[in-house]
Amino acid sequence: MKFTPLIAAALALASPAYAASEGERIQVRGEIIDTWCYFSGVMGGPDAVVGSAHHTCALWCSAGGIPVGLLGEDGEVYMVLKIEGDDNNAGGDTNLNLASHEITADGMLYKRDGLNYLVVEEVVTDHGITNLNHEDYGVIPGFAIPKPKK
Repeated sequence: MKFTPLIAAALALASPAYAASEGERIQVRGEIIDTWCYFSGVMGGPDAVVGSAHHTCALWCSAGGIPVGLLGEDGEVYMVLKIEGDDNNAGGDTNLNLASHEITADGMLYKRDGLNYLVVEEVVTDHGITNLNHEDYGVIPGFAIPKPKK
């Protein structure tokens, strides 16, 4: 069988790389979250690792290179690959300024292997920190503080 440009194009279209390159423009509203604490449960359940109760940790994790996510109002988590051209997305100033903020983002959604990836082209609206759950959990949730050894 001869390897022709038509066969090469068909193979490229069938490849997983092509599937990941097909994006969809979306607008999504949600909170910029610390993905490590959200998914690992190391600091508590999903309600405790968002909002003002988790803000300081979210700053430290982002500054340390933990990828941020956008927890949408739809309950989906979108892994943020880039925000408005900030090439230093892992710990970049843009992420630090938006940690725990509820935003409306406009960008490109890519789905691969059951994960949502979002390239935020514009933060349409920054609603600030709207989840004031430190009143319920404290600034550092009590269950996140290790108990002293006896």
